[in-house]
Amino acid sequence: MTVVLVKDLVKDFGGFRALNGVSFAVDEGEVFGLIGPNGAGKTTTFRILAGLLYPTRGEVLVLGEKPGSLRVKKQTSYLPEDAGTYRNITGYEFLRMVAELYFGKTREAEEAVEVGVEIAGLGEKIHEKMKSYSKGMKRRVQVARALMVRPKLAILDEPTAGLDVVQAKEIRDIVREYARSLGVTVLMSSHNMLEVEDVCTRVALIDRGRVLEEGHVRDLVEKYGAHNLEEVFFKVVKGGGR
Repeated sequence: MTVVLVKDLVKDFGGFRALNGVSFAVDEGEVFGLIGPNGAGKTTTFRILAGLLYPTRGEVLVLGEKPGSLRVKKQTSYLPEDAGTYRNITGYEFLRMVAELYFGKTREAEEAVEVGVEIAGLGEKIHEKMKSYSKGMKRRVQVARALMVRPKLAILDEPTAGLDVVQAKEIRDIVREYARSLGVTVLMSSHNMLEVEDVCTRVALIDRGRVLEEGHVRDLVEKYGAHNLEEVFFKVVKGGGR
C-alpha cells in the first residue's frame, strides 16, 4: 500500500519557487528519508503533507486522500523541527494531554500514554516539569508524542536537529525500534545524510526544490560507486541530477 504519493509538486511563495516538480512515494511500513541541505524544500514538503500549506500545483495524496482531510489528520502525526514544549507541565502530563486529544478519556488513551512513557525513556524525570529538561529530553518527549498514538504515518522534520552525537543516536534508535514494533510508517527529513543510513529503508535526495535521486540506500551507494549517502549526494549534485 502506498501511504504517501507526491507527483510533480510545485510550491511558489510569491516569486520564489520552493518546490519545483517534486515526486516520490512512501510505502506502508517504510522509514523513508527526505535528505538534503537546509533550504532544500524538506519542511515545505512536510507542511503540505500535513495539510498546513496548499500546493501551487501537482498531486499529493496521504492514505489515498488529499492532506488535511479529517480521516488523514486522525491517522497522521507531524513533528515540526521547531516543536516546543510546555514549560510548566510535566512530560507525563503532556503525553496524557496529547493522548486524550486523540482518543478522549479512554483505555486507548491510557495505553498510548504508557507507550509514550516507554518511548521517552526518562524514568522518574517524566514527572518533572519540562522547563527542567535538556534539549535532548524535550526531543525524546516530542518523538514519543508523535509515535505513541500509532499513526498510519508519522512525519518527523529534522528529529535530531540541534542534538549532540549521543542524543541524536538515541532518537534514531527510538525511531527505528518503535516504527517497526508499532507498525508506523515514518517519513523523516535530515540534512545529515550519514546519520540516516542505518534508519531509512529508502531515501529521496532533494536540493533546491528538486528531487535529484530516489531509491534504497544500498542501491544508491552501489549505483554511484560511493562509500555513503553523503558521497552519493555530492556526485548527484555535481552531475546535475537525473
